[in-house]
Amino acid sequence: MKPEHVALLVVAAVALAQTTRLTWARASGRRLAARARRLGAEGERRAEELLRAAGYRVIERQVHAIYAIHVDGAPSEAHVRADFLVERRGRRFVADAKRGPEASRATFPATRRQLLEYRHAYAVDGVLLVDAERGRVHAIEVMAAHASSIPPPIAASSRAALWLLLGVGIGVAGYALLTG
Repeated sequence: MKPEHVALLVVAAVALAQTTRLTWARASGRRLAARARRLGAEGERRAEELLRAAGYRVIERQVHAIYAIHVDGAPSEAHVRADFLVERRGRRFVADAKRGPEASRATFPATRRQLLEYRHAYAVDGVLLVDAERGRVHAIEVMAAHASSIPPPIAASSRAALWLLLGVGIGVAGYALLTG
């Protein structure tokens, strides 16, 4: 076989392999997206059951809200969509359904940011996080930084100063014991 024919066959084989790989990747992505939609829909159905069992009345599903933001002084809008608007004992809440070990935790960064945004965007009395996997409805309260029971972190420079003071104290005590 001539070298130019070999090169042509190699190029054709690489092109075929690449086309097959890309086709498989696209199909795989579609399958994953379809699975995520199916799991999301199942989670929302389960969340609605949990909310009703906890005494909440579902007022609306897939609730859209818009709030104003300014970017470099220019007005703009932010659009959000929550899973549920619910009511219990005359109080209204926005509820978000989550599944999975990470996303269903209120301390998970993406979930926490979403709940904070919902609290700001909706004119409600509170925010609920529905853990569809574990079957729990969590009432989320956003506290101001000063109201938190968690002490503020010590800055690195303060930590260094504390270690220095501790070292000096140990040194003075050791000197006192040795010269005693």
